[in-house]
Amino acid sequence: MTPYAIFEIVSMSILVAILIFDLLIVVKRPHVPSMKEATVWVAIYVSLALLFAGVLFVMGDSQKAGEFVTGWLLEYSLSIDNLFVFIIILAKFAVPKEMQQRVLMIGIMIAIVLRGIFIVVGVQIIESFSWVFYIFGAYLVYVAWKQAFGGEEDEGAKDNLLIRILKKRVRMTDEWRGGKVRIQYEGHRYFTPMLMVILALGTTDLLFAIDSIPAIFSVTTDPFLVFACNIFALMGLRQLYFLLGGLLDRLVYLHYGIAAILGFIGVKLVFHAMEANELPWLNGGEPIGWVPHIETWHSLVVIVAAMAIAIVASLVKNRMDVKSGGADAEPLHFGPSDAEVDESGHYHIVNAAGTSFMRPLQLDESNGAVRIVDAQGNEAHPEEFDRETLLDAVKTDLSDEQRDALRREYDSQDPTSSS
Repeated sequence: MTPYAIFEIVSMSILVAILIFDLLIVVKRPHVPSMKEATVWVAIYVSLALLFAGVLFVMGDSQKAGEFVTGWLLEYSLSIDNLFVFIIILAKFAVPKEMQQRVLMIGIMIAIVLRGIFIVVGVQIIESFSWVFYIFGAYLVYVAWKQAFGGEEDEGAKDNLLIRILKKRVRMTDEWRGGKVRIQYEGHRYFTPMLMVILALGTTDLLFAIDSIPAIFSVTTDPFLVFACNIFALMGLRQLYFLLGGLLDRLVYLHYGIAAILGFIGVKLVFHAMEANELPWLNGGEPIGWVPHIETWHSLVVIVAAMAIAIVASLVKNRMDVKSGGADAEPLHFGPSDAEVDESGHYHIVNAAGTSFMRPLQLDESNGAVRIVDAQGNEAHPEEFDRETLLDAVKTDLSDEQRDALRREYDSQDPTSSS
């Protein structure tokens, strides 16, 4: 077994272990990350990507190291575009802030699976038909034009065909019940908004994968590197969502930067297809020699420059808007506002009726009933909350005796839920 093959196995094993660990955190402790937590996780994932490239370089494969860094930055910039649509979907279905981490993690896992499938299929197609680069390139140029001038602001705001069909054929409720997809009410089974969100994220991820995978093939066709670039780009995307906070909406020129990158990559793919031309009706089936060759470092420069210019231009425009006192002008800020988040990173928890219960929470056992009371005086029965979410939220709010009383209340209502 070659050193590179060993590196593939070890690095993939480590990445899978990190993803499982990250997933367990989301499942066991649904909460809104604090600014510090989100920053640390984003820094960890970026550092891991750079370490990955460094190991490749030390192994003596500077070309693969350069291809990985370029591909990673390319996929990272395209993944940021995903966040815009994720924001629209989460807002449309009124996903409680406490559940947003879990929902985003589901979207990311779906994206990883879909991109893995596309990579396997894409590599087989490329090996069999080199002329497919013409199609990939032309498609990316079209996507770039649509990104810049097609007015896709409402992407994700409208129900797709699958969701419209389901809404007509199954019983739906607008109430969130923690992470539950289906609930029982008055003898009938109802699906919660969680199902709609999962389907919306899945179909969106499918569309983004169609854009993303052809783009990365312009940098490398090594399936391991392609998959690694996608994994590292998607890891940390959830924390980046909370870290950037309201900043994404203020990056008004970012879509032009992404469009420039996609357009450049599309042209590069067409040039690559012309260099390896095998179409009998084009240049007699011979490679076209006059086509300029675009190196990997050229792509790296274009990606970094396009994103930097778009971000700086957006920040300058926002600053000018603030100075001019525009109606919608607001100073930029990262992360959640201090008024919404407590020391543990929880904004609040939401009951089945959609009411926000601000921490710290209290347990009222007067009048022979157990009630949850929040900092603003709102009251609700424990049954109205997801069990695990509530028990996690009260770890620092209630005493051991009160938490035991809360567990007994849950167990008395549903003996099968005791733990």
